Amino acid sequence: MYARVSPTGARERTLRKRGDKNILKKVILYAALIAVTACGPAEVYRDQKMDIGSIYTIAVMPFTNLTKDQVAADRVRDVFMTMLLASGGAYVLPQGEVAKQIATVGIANPLSPSSEEIIKFGKQARADAVITGVIREYGEVRSGSAAANVISMSLQMTEVQTGKVVWSVSTTKGGIGVLDRLFGGGGEPMNTVTVKAVKDVIDKLYK
Repeated sequence: MYARVSPTGARERTLRKRGDKNILKKVILYAALIAVTACGPAEVYRDQKMDIGSIYTIAVMPFTNLTKDQVAADRVRDVFMTMLLASGGAYVLPQGEVAKQIATVGIANPLSPSSEEIIKFGKQARADAVITGVIREYGEVRSGSAAANVISMSLQMTEVQTGKVVWSVSTTKGGIGVLDRLFGGGGEPMNTVTVKAVKDVIDKLYK
């Protein structure tokens, strides 16, 4: 004998299945939106009157660190300076030379120098431009069972002759992706995420 299934019971099961599918679709859409936000493209400002390609010697100031990792700014600055020099687009003053000229000029706060201080520094260091930066996020983020590394940074370039900002960029890389959020995961290594963010920034400098 086969058990009879009432029409009402069949309809209830069908509705439950449809409901589960709708919930799953919403979860996937929500996770996708979060992933897009976490790994969004760089936001860029560029002075259209300035030929960035004419800037050759660049000094990179120490970056401001707004993260819990005490050495995050130093790590990112080191990666940025190395990759910028390797790009061949500019000569980057060594960190020791930058520190020496900061002391010579007497910049009160090298993390956020004034326009006047940048102009003086540029003349003393014979630099064409100065780059300052802020590290807003650096390290692991968690959501439920998922975890991943993320970096968020902002940089700006000031032309030393005028003390005017001619380029600025913000970028975020890493974060928890769709699959990480749904099934758990560890994301990419911090070094990989950092390199991607720095490459994104440098690409936006010369495009």
